[in-house]
Amino acid sequence: MRLLLPPGARVLRTLRTVRALCSGPPPRTAAQIRSDFIEFYRARGHELVPSSPVRPRADPSLLFVNAGMNQFKPLLLGSADPRSPLASLRRVVNSQKCVRAGGKHNDLDDVGKDSTHHTFFEMMGSWSFGDYFKAEACSMAWTLLTEVFQIPKDRLYVSYFSGDPKTGLPPDLETRDVWLQLGLPPDRVLPFGPEQNFWEMGDTGPCGPCTEIHVDLRGGRDAAPLVNTDCPQVLEVWNLVFMEYNRQEDGSLWPLPLRSVDTGLGLERLVSVLQNKTSNYDTDLFLPLILHLHQLSGAALYSGGPGLVDMAYRVVVDHVRTLAVCIADGVHPGMSGAELVLRRILRRAVRFCLEVLKAPEGTLGRLVPTVAHSLGGVYPELWAEQQRIVDVIDENEEQFVSSLRQGTRLIHRTTNKMEAGALFPASVAWSLHRDLGFPLDLVDLVLSERGVRVDLEELDRIRARNQVASDSPRADDVVTLDVATLSELQRRRVPHTDESPVYKYYKHDGKYVFPSCPAQILALVSNRTLVDQVSEGLCGLILDRTCFYSEKGGQSPDRGYLSTQEVVLPLSDVTSCGGYVLHVVQVSDLIRTGDRVQLHLDQATRLSLMRNHTGTHLLNFVLRRVLGSSVHQRGSHVSVERLRFDYSAKSVLSVPELLQVDLELCDLVQRDLSVFCENLSLKSALSLRGVRTVDEVYPDPVRVVSLGRSASDLLQDQDQDQDQDCGTSVELCCGTHVLNSSDLQDVLVVSERQFIRGINRILAVTGSAARQAREVGVALEQEVDSLWTRITGSAPDSLQAAQRLAKEVGHLTNEVDVRLVPLKTRRELQNKLKSLQRNCNTCLRKMETRQAAIEAQTLLQKHGSEPGPGPGLTVDLVKTDSLSILVKSVNQFCSSHPGSSVMLLAQVHPGKVLCACQVPKGVASFSASDWARAVCGRFHGNAGGSDLVAKGTAQADDITAVLEWAELYAKGKT
Repeated sequence: MRLLLPPGARVLRTLRTVRALCSGPPPRTAAQIRSDFIEFYRARGHELVPSSPVRPRADPSLLFVNAGMNQFKPLLLGSADPRSPLASLRRVVNSQKCVRAGGKHNDLDDVGKDSTHHTFFEMMGSWSFGDYFKAEACSMAWTLLTEVFQIPKDRLYVSYFSGDPKTGLPPDLETRDVWLQLGLPPDRVLPFGPEQNFWEMGDTGPCGPCTEIHVDLRGGRDAAPLVNTDCPQVLEVWNLVFMEYNRQEDGSLWPLPLRSVDTGLGLERLVSVLQNKTSNYDTDLFLPLILHLHQLSGAALYSGGPGLVDMAYRVVVDHVRTLAVCIADGVHPGMSGAELVLRRILRRAVRFCLEVLKAPEGTLGRLVPTVAHSLGGVYPELWAEQQRIVDVIDENEEQFVSSLRQGTRLIHRTTNKMEAGALFPASVAWSLHRDLGFPLDLVDLVLSERGVRVDLEELDRIRARNQVASDSPRADDVVTLDVATLSELQRRRVPHTDESPVYKYYKHDGKYVFPSCPAQILALVSNRTLVDQVSEGLCGLILDRTCFYSEKGGQSPDRGYLSTQEVVLPLSDVTSCGGYVLHVVQVSDLIRTGDRVQLHLDQATRLSLMRNHTGTHLLNFVLRRVLGSSVHQRGSHVSVERLRFDYSAKSVLSVPELLQVDLELCDLVQRDLSVFCENLSLKSALSLRGVRTVDEVYPDPVRVVSLGRSASDLLQDQDQDQDQDCGTSVELCCGTHVLNSSDLQDVLVVSERQFIRGINRILAVTGSAARQAREVGVALEQEVDSLWTRITGSAPDSLQAAQRLAKEVGHLTNEVDVRLVPLKTRRELQNKLKSLQRNCNTCLRKMETRQAAIEAQTLLQKHGSEPGPGPGLTVDLVKTDSLSILVKSVNQFCSSHPGSSVMLLAQVHPGKVLCACQVPKGVASFSASDWARAVCGRFHGNAGGSDLVAKGTAQADDITAVLEWAELYAKGKT
């Protein structure tokens, strides 16, 4: 029996066979190059830090991680938690997953047009945080390239920063001299200005002069004039950045607390150099994907040229790598931010697949196993999430293809109604783009096939009105701890805030007691500056100690106020950065550094937050018990009102699963289990079996929250029984919690929906909110049961009675949808109400049909009851307040007079007129939709429909005028 390998493995095996037939040693593979880079630096004292996910951690200035240094930004800014392992790093090496498809560094539009740009790439990097600097960084880079990777020295050129007169920055002569001392001739050490040799991550943030290493792929010539000219044979392969400054929002530069080194070496480009390829797409990082895509699509073989087919190959294989990596890291195609960018990437890939390569639908998802085979060894989440990645891609491709078809039909319908030479309405084009995700360039393409152009001037105006102001949110300009403020706090030796009072609470006589907390003002922050005093306005207080919890770990901050003997300071926000807790307050009288203050905690708010946070832990634990070990937390948020929990799942909870979750949550609450909070070393905490973690940087030591048993006891039992799971909730958590599970009173799931494919979002409440939700659920059950009895017991005796019952069903449906009730109760009541709604609709249709028959019979008697062609035009009035009855009356009248054009009107009340019409098939002079729109539009209303039937509403006090105008319009057309 022949063993079938996945497509990626088969392609790689073919490549190895081809290499074996070639003379000479095979070139290094991409995996070997990545490994050699990492091991070179590890041998020189650098710690290997795994790649962070491509979704930035708590950095709203970025859509994606776009550089290796992103996860080290707190360290560069001096804002890292001093207890975290991050703060102790000095030498680091890693290979970071990066995406450049939005914001300042955006390569999306260039991908496919050349052989070097990518949306996803791997940035291999080395760092020094306050350790070595320029001389050592340049020396190690030179040794790695020339001795380990054996790139000929005479093919390498370097650049350095020549200074910037505008900002007053001097030339980086130190770096120039380092390269000269390493033996490079002066004519290969080249000066360049800030555009090439001053690196910045974004509009704000860490930055500094850099030196770049370039390689001449051809050799045997003086390539200095070709450096930084976009010559495809002279490539920049390594950028060594010397982080010395932080760019402020006003454009000014402030010195960083520590001088650091950040080097970035693009793996894709280095692999192309070492494998002697002129294109990244010819390396073993991309070629297996290209060959697999050729097998799936049947398109012409990839030749590496500039043609549309070759461009499509490059776009698709680049984009599917990006999609796989992003989805594995929890970023899914969506409607805003990074999710919107990923949606564009997916749809761009689908279009090239379907329209250029003529590949069958589903091709993009079938490439994912080859991506996992290529990258899964270093990024194992690609293996673990492979099926979910395929599902997300397939579902979004199906939606896009459906949107394309729907959009194309709408374009055709719109152009069919346009007069010759008219411009296509910009509002329709923008609606297609905004609502259906229909690319604007595809609108142009479809229109060009019909010889029509869109109204570009109007489209530009619409686009300008809808333009998003910025890709990245801006920080508060008034009160924040930026790098300059943190540096000044450290220079003044202001001690970090003691947060231990946050957790010092206890129970007495069954009630929680939160001890008073006096403190001293150590620093005042106003307009991003440390000041000695503030007399009014918003400012930030740094205290020696605090009992206020700052927002972190998914928990909202505490509420309350501070006071001195003379002043009350309402608390607006509590944040933390670099070991300091910043209390944002509104000042109305003079306060000074050194003043004593009393902290007043809003105890009801704190208790609600404690209940909801502990409830989150219980829900996490119970979901894993009910659904299995495949459940992973994907996000959470704890507020005063409720808790939100996102988790991985293939579908929403079934009713039996909901019942089981509810029973187990109630059981944990009723068992009155102690909630233990204990500090352990990070290593010990992570060794606990069953411990739940999320993608965060944890401090060391770390706080462990466990239910029923302390973490220390669990560790001891674990040492004695290596195979036994801890069997309880254990999480690394900095939040505040109740002391006993019974203090929750109740935990109740009130909502669940599929947030994005593969991730569900649950909303739950605790305490009195949960009790009230159960009471509301019981009351709604009683109302629905009563209505059920009335509707199913006997049929309504009139149309008005049937309409009243239908309205009651609609009202109760809305109540069930919006009120907080148990989710199990909500689903059961929704199903019951849907059945009642069907019952009411059936009854209404029957009664409306009978009423319409009566109205039609009256009209037939008036206009002639004999079947046949009848009069050519009928415009008349009907007494009804139902548009549905009016439409049915038209239909029944036309059944007896199939050749007639008929419009019926009805006056609901003074000011509102109903309209319904029908035009026989084959009438070329006008259509039903034209007729209805003309009449309703004339009288300040609107209408819609098809060529044969249409309906609408108008506004008129005198229906006779509407009647006359409708008849006049039809006669004019016929």
